[in-house]
Amino acid sequence: MSCLLIGVLKRWDAFSPAAVGIRSLATVPSLPTAVAEFVSSAVTECQPAKVHVVTGTPEETADILAGMENEGMVKKLPKYVNCWLARTDPKDVARVESKTVIVTRQQRDTIPIPSNGAKSQLGNWMSESDFQKAKEERFPACMTGRTMYVIPFSMGPVNSPLAKFGVQVTDSPYVVASMGVMTRTGMPVMEKLAQGVEFVRCQHSVGKPLPLKAPLVNQWPCNPEKVLISHLPDTRQILSFGSGYGGNSLLGKKCFALRIASRIAKDEGWLAEHMLILGITNPQGVKRYIAAAFPSACGKTNLAMMKPSLPGWKVECVGDDIAWMKFDSQGKLRAINPENGFFGVAPGTSLKTNPHAMDTISKNTIFTNVGETSDGGVWWEGLEPPSPGVTLTDWHGKSWKPGAATPCAHPNSRFCAPAAQCPIIDPLWESDEGVPIDAIVFGGRRPEGVPLVYEAFNWRHGVFVGAAMRSEATAAAEHKGKVVMHDPFAMRPFFGYNFGDYLAHWLSMETRKKPTQLPKIFHVNWFRKDPQTNSFLWPGFGENARVLEWIFRRCGRTSEDEAAKKSIIGWVPQEGAINTQGLGGKVDMGALFHLPKSFWQKEAQELQDYFSQQVGTDLPEQVGRELRALEERVRD
Repeated sequence: MSCLLIGVLKRWDAFSPAAVGIRSLATVPSLPTAVAEFVSSAVTECQPAKVHVVTGTPEETADILAGMENEGMVKKLPKYVNCWLARTDPKDVARVESKTVIVTRQQRDTIPIPSNGAKSQLGNWMSESDFQKAKEERFPACMTGRTMYVIPFSMGPVNSPLAKFGVQVTDSPYVVASMGVMTRTGMPVMEKLAQGVEFVRCQHSVGKPLPLKAPLVNQWPCNPEKVLISHLPDTRQILSFGSGYGGNSLLGKKCFALRIASRIAKDEGWLAEHMLILGITNPQGVKRYIAAAFPSACGKTNLAMMKPSLPGWKVECVGDDIAWMKFDSQGKLRAINPENGFFGVAPGTSLKTNPHAMDTISKNTIFTNVGETSDGGVWWEGLEPPSPGVTLTDWHGKSWKPGAATPCAHPNSRFCAPAAQCPIIDPLWESDEGVPIDAIVFGGRRPEGVPLVYEAFNWRHGVFVGAAMRSEATAAAEHKGKVVMHDPFAMRPFFGYNFGDYLAHWLSMETRKKPTQLPKIFHVNWFRKDPQTNSFLWPGFGENARVLEWIFRRCGRTSEDEAAKKSIIGWVPQEGAINTQGLGGKVDMGALFHLPKSFWQKEAQELQDYFSQQVGTDLPEQVGRELRALEERVRD
């Protein structure tokens, strides 16, 4: 192996008394051995000009942001405290699911084999040989002229038994600043790595070596034609190339926290899920914790930070996107939020929809692809119009006025803010043992047929309900909106292994030999519409507390039919069981809970076709039985 002379800009004195200076990274003495070997290999392949080992200190972060500002990659927003605006190349604005792959020896380890030659909707498999070729086409010398940043990070509280560790190398300072918000970095993490803990190896490059062959758009380096986000679950590796944005480049997020972690969870007997976690306390002081899975941009952050409309009820936020859940010694499912920040969708977030989020993002926040106000602030669709005399610049950097043909903020524009700033952050959000989960809630955007809320008959039926989830597509990926897509468990883009095996893993929670207290499983739909007016039937936002109240009561019920009645799809609230006091006559509860058999017959057929084509022989028999039971119940 050839030795590349580089300057290590930061060092960890705990691991070496010697000054690092200019030396070969082949033997980096300032890093734990396994980390040094990983970094050395990446340096040899990517050929950066220098290496910076990230310490995570506020001073370091300030230096990195100042450097980006000098390069024109971010802009400071004087209206707020330590807030920044980035505009990306318009070709790099969202997760690129079509370029996201899982690399395993056999295709069936990653995805079920679809019938009739159909393309799998449950992930993209890449063979080991094709991956090796793709890697060799991209990574050699990809960081020429750039700094390689080495980010040691923890997913979850550093000392939690549920925490996992990673090291990301990247040539993007934007990624460094964002990972500093979204994960825990710094000396405590390096100390864990020095103790020899396992870590996920994360390699990322924007794919734009220096000198540039063409000018950048918005000073945003990326290589859209060569994007590849690859995961190697067998060896716990992630290699991402070409995109500098969001889940494509912040490798602790979807790549690690879901795709790789779901495979680790299967191997170790726990669950890594695309779920928010909230605590809800009733007026009597009784508290329960709920985990909820919705597809991206379907209101997870709004629900996680809800301001309840019901007097005396309180909601506190543990996390808005990811839940890692493991049974404790008493058989109670406990969850941590492995993230340290919020990477939320900006459009639609407002004082009306999510006042707590607006408080959270008022300082120490990185905004990406939102609009900018002439007084040094940000703006996006859903916010109140700017004050008189204040003008707007859109996410392309061009002058913008209300009524323009294109939006001011990109539909997938984001805020990246520390979770600790949330005014209703739960006191136990960093608890090492996690919070006890009483209910798991599934949901999605369903304009017709699906009621406001229902409860699964039992755990097996609940797994079926998760498997049967469908929702309108969102702007978080490259899909076009308004198409109702299958999105089982809100994990369709995030499975780290075969979906049939994933279902079997969920089902196995019921047959654990150790004691088990399984949470109740529910499904909600805030998005049902009036077919005549096309307006939403349910007001949503803070009023969703009325649905959580019913879920809360069902978790503490003394009899199966308390406040509920059996329907063709599950337990639904009895008439009057949802508190509607203060809603007025404008909410048609009858329409919200109408269950037309014709709709559910069609739904059952859609599911039959989907499971048959997409999952085939990998579908667990228990799920097949639940589908047949639904078909029986919806027959005329």
